[in-house]
Amino acid sequence: MELCVALDLPSAQENLALAESLKEHNIWMKVGFRAYIRDGKAFIDALKKINPKFKIFLDLKLYDIPNTMADAAEEIAKLGVDMFNIHASAGKVAMQTVMERLSSYENRPLVLAVTALTSFDEENFTLIYEKGINEKAEQFAKMSYENGLDGVVCSTFESRAIKEATSNSFLTLCPAIRPFGEDAGDQKRVATLEVAQVEGVNFPVIGRPIYKSENPLEKLEAILNIIAD
Repeated sequence: MELCVALDLPSAQENLALAESLKEHNIWMKVGFRAYIRDGKAFIDALKKINPKFKIFLDLKLYDIPNTMADAAEEIAKLGVDMFNIHASAGKVAMQTVMERLSSYENRPLVLAVTALTSFDEENFTLIYEKGINEKAEQFAKMSYENGLDGVVCSTFESRAIKEATSNSFLTLCPAIRPFGEDAGDQKRVATLEVAQVEGVNFPVIGRPIYKSENPLEKLEAILNIIAD
């Protein structure tokens, strides 16, 4: 299990200050929509300057026609990030096209597919996808696995079933982790870190519990101690 810290603060300065406070640990950093649109490649470069061993997950959830997604994936690979994601609902042709485009990169980033956003509850997910979360997440995961992706973004509660349906080496990255029972906020399917461990999650994503803490480094180290046990 490798911790991924979500850099979701309102400004680049605040996110970089958070990264600076955590720099003694070689962890994953999640750069999302707001941060990347606002701060761009310079923000990624600044993170690498703080700690060259930080690994960067660029969380842009690509979803477009296959060739456009592949074009974007290639540009992402040129940024030097370590992982990015697409939407599984873009379909198998999009997955194949993205992976084919990246095949020439010796050290390509990991590619994950988003199954069901953790902000969905069962009712609202079914209104869109016409199947329940568990069933559709597993279907999306199988499609992703069969078309060469490295893993999926899912909730903790789908992780074990997805691995059983694909491979234990197929990666699961799970947002909505509340390590010490913190408030769920805008997430619907939250889990503790202990549950994430039991369910075989590879990458727990934790943001607010760390960056809203009075001492983010202390909170981070408490989380890393749980992971290490």
